Amino acid sequence: MGADRLLVLCLALAAAAAAAAAGQRPSAVSVGALFTYDSTIGRAAQLAIELAVDDVNADATVLAGTNLNLITQDTNCSGFLGTIEALELMEKNVVAVIGPQSSGIGHVISHVVNELHVPLLSFAATDPTLSASEYPYFLRSTINDYFQMHAVASIVDYFQWKEVTAIFVDDDYGRGGVSVLGDALAAKRARISYKAAIPPNSDTDVVSDVLFRANMMESRVFVVHVNPDTGMKLFSTANKLRMMASGYVWIVTDWLAAVLDSSKSSDRNDMNYIQGIIVLRQHTPDSVAKSKFISKWNNMARNRSIDSALNSYGFYAYDSVWTVAHAIDRFLDSGQQINFSVDPRLHDSNGSTLRLSTLKIFDGGEQLLQQLLLTNITGLTGQVRFDSDRNLVQPAYDILNVGGSGSRLIGYWSNYSGLSVASPEILYQKPPNRSTSAQRLYSVVWPGDITTKPRGWVFPNNGKPLRVGVPNKPSFKELVSGGKGPDNASGYSIDIFNAAIKLLPYPVPCQFIAIGDGINNPNYDDIINRISTNSLDAAVGDFAIVRNRTKIAEFTQPYIEAGLVIVAPARRANSSAWAFLKPFTVEMWCVTGALFLFVGVVVWILEHRTNEEFRGSPRQQVLTIFWFSFSTMFFAHQHRKCSWAFCTDHMVVRRADHQFKLHR
Repeated sequence: MGADRLLVLCLALAAAAAAAAAGQRPSAVSVGALFTYDSTIGRAAQLAIELAVDDVNADATVLAGTNLNLITQDTNCSGFLGTIEALELMEKNVVAVIGPQSSGIGHVISHVVNELHVPLLSFAATDPTLSASEYPYFLRSTINDYFQMHAVASIVDYFQWKEVTAIFVDDDYGRGGVSVLGDALAAKRARISYKAAIPPNSDTDVVSDVLFRANMMESRVFVVHVNPDTGMKLFSTANKLRMMASGYVWIVTDWLAAVLDSSKSSDRNDMNYIQGIIVLRQHTPDSVAKSKFISKWNNMARNRSIDSALNSYGFYAYDSVWTVAHAIDRFLDSGQQINFSVDPRLHDSNGSTLRLSTLKIFDGGEQLLQQLLLTNITGLTGQVRFDSDRNLVQPAYDILNVGGSGSRLIGYWSNYSGLSVASPEILYQKPPNRSTSAQRLYSVVWPGDITTKPRGWVFPNNGKPLRVGVPNKPSFKELVSGGKGPDNASGYSIDIFNAAIKLLPYPVPCQFIAIGDGINNPNYDDIINRISTNSLDAAVGDFAIVRNRTKIAEFTQPYIEAGLVIVAPARRANSSAWAFLKPFTVEMWCVTGALFLFVGVVVWILEHRTNEEFRGSPRQQVLTIFWFSFSTMFFAHQHRKCSWAFCTDHMVVRRADHQFKLHR
């Protein structure tokens, strides 16, 4: 088998050299592939890449007259062995490399391809720190974890949690993703309260120790970002530690979706201890081409007795081959030739067996890289096109909720519109809407088979409570009193404080400290000064907000209205018809009547000689005096009403059956 492959390689190289000399297309072009054969992602990717090469070679519209020659190398899930395998692959004069699968290997190999000018197109290395500025020949043909971590942050913000615990594998892949997660949460006013790093290839005891320490923290929202081949060990351990019960929240990145999709239904023995978790998966739109490929992949897997199923990384591996094929086709159409030259800096020193001299520079590497960046095709994963940062356009994720023997779709996340229950393809046809009201997910069944959203935190065993000072005094105990009740404090002020604490979305344990002997009133200025000296964290009570205290402490808004009041007994109103006499006493009414009569007599004395109205019989003159006295009293009363009316904004009075409107 090895001799046959070597013979084919020699023939391909000879044909390529002859074609270059003749100025024609070569009959074959070698393309490399790096991944771990025996892994969750590798088993799906290997068959997908081989099917893609067959489809490209069978398509007369792409690379007409030129075949793709695929050369694969097994990285063995090892950074060291993967680097050695990659160097051996470069000795075979490949024009592009599909892979690697690991982000750690991607960091190392990117330095090699930068030197040899060979484009590296990875379908699984999602580490955000693999940037184009540092590795210009690295191109990611899958979704960057930068977007996945923003999707996680959107989920955390949607459920209004403020702190999470990040559990990650302690390598480039894990550290890079968690670093972006911290920035994404900060933009949502949340944070990572604890980072639980798991060393690569850790055994169960190490994983158990990491989870135990994470469980001691107050956050019960766990974001898990580890490798797919070791991740299930984590949940098995968490189940033994009773961390999959109600009250816990688990948000898992796309590695678990790859595990679940690759596992056959009969082999899912671990489903019982991952119930209720939320999982992200790269979104790939449904299409006829996708359905045909799934059917072809399954048939081929059965023929080869592959004990695995297809996952989303297989789709990206398939599209990566087509991306390289279209770029090579445009490269050759532009008149470029496939030539390699020796790098004088790469030579073997005396006695060295590294064979560095066999590594050659691809002369057309820069031109082929530019053709890759111009890719604009529709593949199984949707539109394959790169933006200015060399990321795939329109990144999107499915959001799954594990339950029963499988998982159900509860929504989507896209960089276009955030969280939604409508597919991204529908939203792309509408204006983007990332408002809070537009963010939506279907209901979630959480661990413990509950539908109520968990609080996401508990009071930690090693947490320090808030020290709250309370005046212990003999007066106004209904308002505040220290040294009583289950909280060592009681009263109206304590009830308001406890109600406010319960409204906070995060834990604030409190320890009430009584200040005073309960016989004499404590010095309130002394209590406020203890806050400024850090002897107390807060104080609750009937504290007056005065100028000297505001200089050393912050006060809340007053919750009791202050001011002087008069307390008087309530009496029943008198509904008698003679109630109008109540304003004056009987003596006052007698004096008032006497004065009016006196005025009437004086006027009669002055008027009866000249005024005929004041003459007549004695009886008639007495009636005149009384009538005049009554008229005088009525006039004085009306004059009083008018004067009061002028002192108001608006008053209506009646005089002589006429209505007047008076204004101030």
